[in-house]
Amino acid sequence: MSGGASGIRSLPLGSIALWIVRAVLAAEFLYSGYLLFAGGHTEQTFAEIGLGQWLRYVTGVLEVGGAIGLLVPRFGGPSALLLAGIMVGASVTELFILTDGGPVLPLVLLIITATLAWFLQDQTRALFGIEPPEDDEDYR
Repeated sequence: MSGGASGIRSLPLGSIALWIVRAVLAAEFLYSGYLLFAGGHTEQTFAEIGLGQWLRYVTGVLEVGGAIGLLVPRFGGPSALLLAGIMVGASVTELFILTDGGPVLPLVLLIITATLAWFLQDQTRALFGIEPPEDDEDYR
């Protein structure tokens, strides 16, 4: 990354695109977490799931925490992985547990968060001290 005459360093287009995706996902999960804490229709949804309202609060905390983590460079990868896991649970719930479930949004968010987690896997590996595989050409 080189700095121009103005002293501003330029970011590659891919990096900018990843930050845009991270910001949009963070906004979506912050809003979703807010809805989980606010109650309303989410109380009815979690009552239909049958595990109690504690699951709504835990899900809200994880979504808000994951959203904030997406915006912290070091935690972006693990946060995307966490949110992808939450979306697996939401998709399964919408498909198989809820009578009038709508699985489209959770499935779309699952695809986006899992793809983001894949692109940010270096951050996840660095945070947990995991070495890349020997035969991984991207690390040679």
